[in-house]
Amino acid sequence: MRRIYIVALLALMCVAAKAQDSAAVPKVIKTPAGYTSQIDVVYTKVNGWDGRMDLYLAPKDKAPSPVVINIHGGGWNKGRKEDQSGWNAFFKKGYAVANVEYRLSQAAPAPAAIEDVRCALIYIVEHAKELNVDANKIVIMGGSAGAHLALMGGLLENDHKFDTNCKTTKTIKVAAIIDQYGIADVSDWAYGPHKTSKSAIQWLGDRAKEKGFAESVSPITYVKKSSPPTFIVHGDADPVVPYEQSVILYKKYQDMGVKSQFVTVAGGQHGKFTPEKKTELNAQIMEFLKSVGVHQ
Repeated sequence: MRRIYIVALLALMCVAAKAQDSAAVPKVIKTPAGYTSQIDVVYTKVNGWDGRMDLYLAPKDKAPSPVVINIHGGGWNKGRKEDQSGWNAFFKKGYAVANVEYRLSQAAPAPAAIEDVRCALIYIVEHAKELNVDANKIVIMGGSAGAHLALMGGLLENDHKFDTNCKTTKTIKVAAIIDQYGIADVSDWAYGPHKTSKSAIQWLGDRAKEKGFAESVSPITYVKKSSPPTFIVHGDADPVVPYEQSVILYKKYQDMGVKSQFVTVAGGQHGKFTPEKKTELNAQIMEFLKSVGVHQ
């Protein structure tokens, strides 16, 4: 009996080890000929933590390329850049890609993740020449909590309240934001009348009950007439981030007269769209970016 128990335990340990190894293996990003990769580039250092991003750069023998900054989701408490992929549509149009990691709420609560994303954006602006990217053609994109961070990164523009770790004299202005089922009002996601989330309360940390603080880290607070063009997509059956988050955000854009497009995925869950719908959305995103002059 003891021998059977030991064998079973060893088998379980092997399965667990394989699962752990599988989780640790990053996705292989295939880039077009002439592209170069820079993995784990440190864009900021904070209290012993290195903020890293992976860069996939277009050929340097061509004119400076547009660049998309990608930010992973996960409720600000999970996820990693290594799990991200799916940028072929951008590569085909000659974009560079910057795939960014940031501090999760377990390491540092709000506004740390915003500070990190702003630092990543500022790094791209500051190093645009050596990376051969066009600082006037930066797109910032994410899904879920990553979309919230993309919105914050882009909507803040030259408001430097969260830029203490990476001060700059450069003009910070993105060409467009891609918001995929993101959080527009953090307080609403924490305490609102729709679906709520403990992730929001965890991320807000000790200041979770401060409405003013929640507003200061909510994208809807920063939408103004000069805001970057924004593409919004959200499934109307999303069980995680309420569809209403995108409805109120789009209304704010419309009230401010900012160029924006809102695509509702009928019956769509939290990013779990059909392959056909994803292909359609990619085409719509690229058409939107073309319409605002990011690419031809």
